[in-house]
Amino acid sequence: MNKTRVLVTGAAGFMGSHLVDHCLKMGSHVVAVDNLSGGFRENIPSEAIFVEGDLCSVDFVNLIWERHGPFDYVYHLAAYAAEGLSHFIRRFNYENNLLASINLINASINNEVKCFVFTSSIAVYGRNQLPMTESLTPRPEDPYGISKFSVELDLASAKELFDLDYIIFRPHNVYGERQNLSDKYRNVIGIFIRQCLDGKPLTIFGDGKQTRAFSHIDDVAPIIARSPLTRDAYGEAFNIGADEPHTVLTIAEEVSRALERELRVEHLEARNEVIDAFADHTKLRSIFDVTNTVSISNGIERMAKWAKSQPRSLPSDFYNIEVKKNLPRIWQSQENQK
Repeated sequence: MNKTRVLVTGAAGFMGSHLVDHCLKMGSHVVAVDNLSGGFRENIPSEAIFVEGDLCSVDFVNLIWERHGPFDYVYHLAAYAAEGLSHFIRRFNYENNLLASINLINASINNEVKCFVFTSSIAVYGRNQLPMTESLTPRPEDPYGISKFSVELDLASAKELFDLDYIIFRPHNVYGERQNLSDKYRNVIGIFIRQCLDGKPLTIFGDGKQTRAFSHIDDVAPIIARSPLTRDAYGEAFNIGADEPHTVLTIAEEVSRALERELRVEHLEARNEVIDAFADHTKLRSIFDVTNTVSISNGIERMAKWAKSQPRSLPSDFYNIEVKKNLPRIWQSQENQK
């Protein structure tokens, strides 16, 4: 019996590497693609075939199929998912999150992929639409959310004209082991853990009362991996993640407790962001077997234990800021201020 052949993009990153694990457990032949801009080669199991390259290059995307295809399923997770920073790196955001996705969709159409699985984001909903349900009309307010929703629209168009089947997932605030702890622009739990290990105060934009439903990777990746096997999911979009929202202040307390450190918080000027963001998962549960098993306390404890075993690294700056007006002060490196 032939193995199912799958392509996973963003495979060296946090979510992508966990998805590779689950695809391998399912017995799939996995080709793992990443440009290593935010991921790490060691995240990819040796059982997968690793291909390094940039999806912004049409030639590279076509080469994937020429050398490693065909593929039954494509899981597209590659993205630069710094939602707040996306206001200030607009061109970079659209090139990496929209145009690169179109290159992959074109190749999937031309090579008759059976199902294209896309990880979008609840950023497509914008603000003041709570709880976020799939029946709402998306109103993204930042370039990151706009790029994600644009890909969703393109997939619907590709299905209508070219019969490319697809499934869309809108995850939110996913955290866990293998998250990039040196990224200072995204993933607040990872940022807090790094700051705590460095003996620094935990930096919070505004009063810290903004809420998010933080989702452990073990409650997200298995469902996404199995999704192409569920025909009822084809052509649909699903919110995926935890149900219970927590304030950023609560997360700071949990991280400090898990690392046995005194809670020290530094409040920064509030930034332009959605204050409350949590989603309804009724639709997901109607199609998939969903059992969210990792509590916020247990998930942060697990991530903190893993983080303590990792080599220490300094937070990395993004040096290609395109719009410096209104850039939060904490993100202004010496290079960015030139």
